[in-house]
Amino acid sequence: MSETIRRVAIVGTGGIATAHAQAVAAQPGRARLVAAVDVDLGRAEAFAKTWDVPAAYPSLTALLAAGEVDLVLLCTPPGSHVPLAAECLAAGVDVLVEKPPTLSLNELDELIELESRSTARVICVFQHRFGSGAVRLRRLAADGLLGRPLVATCHTLWYRDDAYFAVPWRGTFEIEGGGPTMGHGIHQFDLLLSILGPWEQVTAVAARQARPTQTEDVSLALVTFANGAVASIVNSLVSARETSTLRFDYEHATVELEHLYGYSDADWIVTPAPGHEAVADAWSADAADIPSGHSAQFAAVLDAKDAGRPAPVSLQDARDTTELIAAIYASAFTGKPVRRGELDPANPFSVRMDGTGAPWAT
Repeated sequence: MSETIRRVAIVGTGGIATAHAQAVAAQPGRARLVAAVDVDLGRAEAFAKTWDVPAAYPSLTALLAAGEVDLVLLCTPPGSHVPLAAECLAAGVDVLVEKPPTLSLNELDELIELESRSTARVICVFQHRFGSGAVRLRRLAADGLLGRPLVATCHTLWYRDDAYFAVPWRGTFEIEGGGPTMGHGIHQFDLLLSILGPWEQVTAVAARQARPTQTEDVSLALVTFANGAVASIVNSLVSARETSTLRFDYEHATVELEHLYGYSDADWIVTPAPGHEAVADAWSADAADIPSGHSAQFAAVLDAKDAGRPAPVSLQDARDTTELIAAIYASAFTGKPVRRGELDPANPFSVRMDGTGAPWAT
């Protein structure tokens, strides 16, 4: 196991940067924050002072020119992810990109192509994959103890008031990429995909129910999977009682998760089918309780790097999730089912998530 202390920089010192700083701080002796970057240098300097970071820069270019960083944590608005990640790849520096990694499926494929020509790698933030409950569920499913997956639900029911959309980059396809389908429910259904595997077809609807936004504030999708499972996915920003729920009905058990922005083992419920009580025993046999979150994923990234393995989550993994997002919008805006692989690079919904335009835009 390597004892290298990795030099980490945070680019973009807005709200989510705190979670990343906490994740680095939780790994003393393995990683340390060496720089903070923000187009508002004063804000970068304030962040650096708060987290005892030795340097602050006004741009990623200035940071990379200094040449003293091993990993960039990219926490800027979504529209800037591709050019900034590309700059890291050109410099041979690994970059961990906040969600959504790109604004479109074509942009993600562009990053995959750039990555193939670099010694560096792009890692995507999907932190809900790394809580011990999700890790345990994937293991039990892979071992066959749960039987076949049959039905699942994945509902991200959140609330954002009108003032939330006053931030200039929010509520637009051009800068944010989409609404709750793109920027809010993405963590939940990424977790769903990590457990159920490849999806095959989606039929969806989307609506702008109440918020001053160019994007949807609600979407609903019915998804079929290659393993035969069927699932419903709901993403909402108009739900006063906020909750994030996932439910997996297997042949031998029901496994449920209810939380809001992050979970621990206490948020999971396992109900064995009659005659399959061994499922509950297997679930409780593993006592480790690792909450989901940036710290859990950052630790997994360091573990992979120390072992010489590709760090999770790869661009290719993120492509599965991004393609589902594009397919949800395509189905909702055209009124037709969309199959996996149907959206080629020339398809309008591969170019932009709103494709030929949201119905309410006209």
